[in-house]
Amino acid sequence: MTKKLKKATRYKKAFIEKFRIILLNEDSFEEVLSMRLSLLNVFVLLSFSSLILMSFTAALIVFTPIREYIPGYSSGDLRAKSVDLATKADSLEQVINYNNAYINSIRKVLSGDLEYAKINIDSIIKAESENLPDLKLETTEAELNLREELKEKTESK
Repeated sequence: MTKKLKKATRYKKAFIEKFRIILLNEDSFEEVLSMRLSLLNVFVLLSFSSLILMSFTAALIVFTPIREYIPGYSSGDLRAKSVDLATKADSLEQVINYNNAYINSIRKVLSGDLEYAKINIDSIIKAESENLPDLKLETTEAELNLREELKEKTESK
C-alpha cells in the first residue's frame, strides 16, 4: 500500500513540478524567451488551444457557405427550388391524368363504346330533398328569335 501511495505522490509531484523553457538565439546565445511551466500547464494549454481551434472550425463551417460542400447540407435556395419543382411536377402529372381521361372518353364516344350512366339512388334522393328557390324565368326576345331561327333551319332540311 505504501508503494502505491509513493508512486501516486511521485506522479503528482512530477505533474506539478515546474520546468524552465528557454529559447536562445543560436548566433549570439542571447535569451529570446524564458518560461516556467509544469506538465499540468502544458496539458491545460494544449487542451484549451485545441478546443478553441475546434470551435473556430465548427463556427466557420456552420456560419459560412462552406457547409454546402458537406454531404447532407444544402442551401435554402436549393431546397426552395426542389419544393417548387416537386409541386410543378405534381400539378403536371394531374393535368396529364385529366387529359388522358378526356382523350379516353372521346375515344369511347367515337368508337361507340358508351357505357350507360349508373344512377345512384342516394344522389337522386339528395337532389330531390334539396329545396330550390322558386325562380321566375321568363323568355327574352333574343331567345324567342333564336328558337324561331332553329325551327326554320330544321324545317328547311
